Order: sequence, then C-alpha cells, then structure tokens
Amino acid sequence: MALVRAGEWSSQIRRGTLELCVLALIASKPRYGYDLVTALERWEPLATTEGTVYPLLRRLQREGKVEASWRESAAGPPRKYYQLTPYGGGLLERMTADWAELSEAVRESLSTGKEAKSHG
Repeated sequence: MALVRAGEWSSQIRRGTLELCVLALIASKPRYGYDLVTALERWEPLATTEGTVYPLLRRLQREGKVEASWRESAAGPPRKYYQLTPYGGGLLERMTADWAELSEAVRESLSTGKEAKSHG
C-alpha cells in the first residue's frame, strides 16, 4: 500500500467537504460562482479559487444536483446562478446527516486516542 502524504490526505478530505459546503451555501440562496468563492473565503480551510468552484458547479449540474439560470446583474454582465434541485436538496440532507455522524465519530476516536496515549 502506498503511503499517503499529509498534503494528499488533506486534499482528498477537502474535496468532499467542499462539495458539501457548496451545496449548503446554494441551499441558503441561489448563488453564482464568484459569490461562492467569496463566501468560502470566510473559512480559511475552505478558501478556494474559481478554477476549483466552476468545474465543481458544472459537475453538480451534470449530476442533476443543481440547476442554473442566467440573471441580469446591475454590476456588469449577466451571471449564471445555481440553485438546488429537489434531488440536490435530498442529497444535501443525507450528506449533512452523514457528516454529523462521521464528525462525531472522528471526534470521539481522536479523544479516545489521546486518553489512551496519556494513560500509556
């Protein structure tokens, strides 16, 4: 088995987490790509570029999780806004529940590992 460097592991975990967060942000209100990049910058570990967000949005649209529509913008050219489809909304609910369960299990296992280390 090949060893996974910390950077690779971090990149893999970020990819799935980014999809969950993008779906959640779109669920709060329809958003365009650059708006998502700006919103994600609020959380340093989630900060990303348009070069990551736009391909993700295209894939989500291809998979039927989001739909897009063009809207006029007072600040420039029309923008492509993304919103969740019913399928995407249901998926987001399942992903959110899975995330809560997984993050709690990871938190507990890390806590158990620290306890074992301190008693060993």
